Amino acid sequence: MTILVTGVAGFIGYHVAEALLAHGQHVLGIDNMNAYYETKLKQARLHRLERHPNFRYVFADIGRAPALNAAVQRRHDDITGIVHLAAQAGVRHSIDHPTDYVGPNLSGHLNVLELGRHLPRLDHLVYASSSSVYGRSKRVPFAIDDPVDCPTSLYAATKRADELMSISYAQLYHLPLTGLRFFTVLGPWGRPDMAYYRFTQAILAGEKIEVFGDGSVERDFTYIDDIVAGVLAALDRPPDRREAMPHRLYNLGSDRPVSLNHLIDLVEQACGQKARRNIHPPAAGDVPATWADLTLTRADLGYEPKTSLAEGLEKFVAWYREYAAV
Repeated sequence: MTILVTGVAGFIGYHVAEALLAHGQHVLGIDNMNAYYETKLKQARLHRLERHPNFRYVFADIGRAPALNAAVQRRHDDITGIVHLAAQAGVRHSIDHPTDYVGPNLSGHLNVLELGRHLPRLDHLVYASSSSVYGRSKRVPFAIDDPVDCPTSLYAATKRADELMSISYAQLYHLPLTGLRFFTVLGPWGRPDMAYYRFTQAILAGEKIEVFGDGSVERDFTYIDDIVAGVLAALDRPPDRREAMPHRLYNLGSDRPVSLNHLIDLVEQACGQKARRNIHPPAAGDVPATWADLTLTRADLGYEPKTSLAEGLEKFVAWYREYAAV
């Protein structure tokens, strides 16, 4: 049995693959090593995974169906689960580079759905959505049944489109599918475009941090180990394919939102240095707050986030000091 992980060299993909391997699974990883941020970091993650005898990596672009199908050809009949995490990330990037999102987020998701419905032994396809789909919702915390028809960025729109495509495939082909709405994930081996990473990098380099807005925006920061626990719990609980629509959606967050200003305070503490700030106007596409309602996630998946933001940042900064040799 093999679990296919797309976006395996990415932040969440790397950690999910590592956890699956630790549980004795065989993992087939796919990634196109997108240059949205430094590929050196992605290569380092991949190098760590390749030390496992049960891991195999294939370079492939999920936006191209022939490439995706060729990548899984040798394991086609052995794949029992898919964790689909490959996507073009970044709310702000989508404002200036909207066409970057068509291939990986729309065509790519459709190609993975098509692949999934033709795999003879597939039990479950788990895919990444995002808290961004809630847009500027005034109701907090964000619940799964809240309206999500007003995205504030193209990135959010593509993630909602992925959910809708998945719902249609679940109904048409009785393909068991679960979408996970991730809320701002942080931790070792994280993405350099994320605020906590950029703040740490700048503070330790003695440079000013770039802050958009007055720092009052709130985010539901979630430590990577908690996210991975949620992904694996979802993967182990496929909807019954005999249902009319075997599709589920869950929030994966911490249920403990904090302001950007508080995040900066905690990064300063973890780094042991104060930050100097460059203040900019609020960024287009940003929302004032995110907050995950975990009621359904707790009930169905037994999910309970365990790592506080302060603890998570301490672990991240310790990793970053070693990785960047600072």
